[in-house]
Amino acid sequence: MNANSTTPIEFVLLGISERTDLQTLLFAVFLIIYFFILMGNLIVFVATIYSQALHTPMYFFLRHLSFLDICYTSVILPQMLVHFITKRKIISFLGCAMQMFFYIFLGTAICYLLAVMAYDRYLAICHPLHYIRLMTRRTCFLFVSSCWIIGLFVSLLQTWLIFSLPLCGSNVINHFFCDISPLMRLNYPSNFINNMENILAVFLVLIIPFIFILVSYILIITAISKLSVPAGRRRKKTFSTCSSHLIVVILFFGSACIKYMKPNSTVSPNADKYLSLFHTIICLALNPVIYSLRNKEVKGAFMRLWESTLLD
Repeated sequence: MNANSTTPIEFVLLGISERTDLQTLLFAVFLIIYFFILMGNLIVFVATIYSQALHTPMYFFLRHLSFLDICYTSVILPQMLVHFITKRKIISFLGCAMQMFFYIFLGTAICYLLAVMAYDRYLAICHPLHYIRLMTRRTCFLFVSSCWIIGLFVSLLQTWLIFSLPLCGSNVINHFFCDISPLMRLNYPSNFINNMENILAVFLVLIIPFIFILVSYILIITAISKLSVPAGRRRKKTFSTCSSHLIVVILFFGSACIKYMKPNSTVSPNADKYLSLFHTIICLALNPVIYSLRNKEVKGAFMRLWESTLLD
């Protein structure tokens, strides 16, 4: 280890903006966004439990996605809100490691759950006669459990790799949370080692589930294209059941790929912050809107839940 390397007891997070006159405004804006994410995902979660019609594998996975979205955002936003209204924007070394651990853990689980949801749509569309037999309750639980286990494994590996490397002595992180890229900039090892770590993370977290999603939708599109002309209405309905998931996949994976598939040296710290902001907060704020507005079953379940609440 380099003689100048140290293990800081705490880190300073510079946040989104260092302008003191904007902190109160930013606090109000992100408090509203956090409330919207919590309520939006909670509504989807409760609606899919309340409605018997939504007790299917597709909505079982959607319910778990809503739960993961709430947890994923809660790893970052509460501390971010506190830092808007405090002068010392610090996080302990252990707190930083824990934040990164849960960020990678939940983010990886979301990526693999989106892949499972694509596979579920593939079975439902391409093998409808065998769907109920193949996608049993036990199978659904195994799929969801696998997403959590893979997330745990990847998170333990990546967090250990990053925090086992010597730091350059600086404890200032130009970011609003303990993300991978800004912490890599504090490490002594060459860009080659950092890039190898980044490639490993991208392969395990993004490329594997994305290939799975891509293959599933290629098979789905191939199956739909073979439907006869009189089956156009069925084709439209089939596409509508996939459209919400596709939009979420494009937003989540697209922003993640732009952020993590570029070498650290080519991305400025400020650009990295804004990409993280879109990926970790804005995308998750849009998810409940996408699934609610583009899904008649979810909207219907919510309206019935709302009416029953008013009658009670």
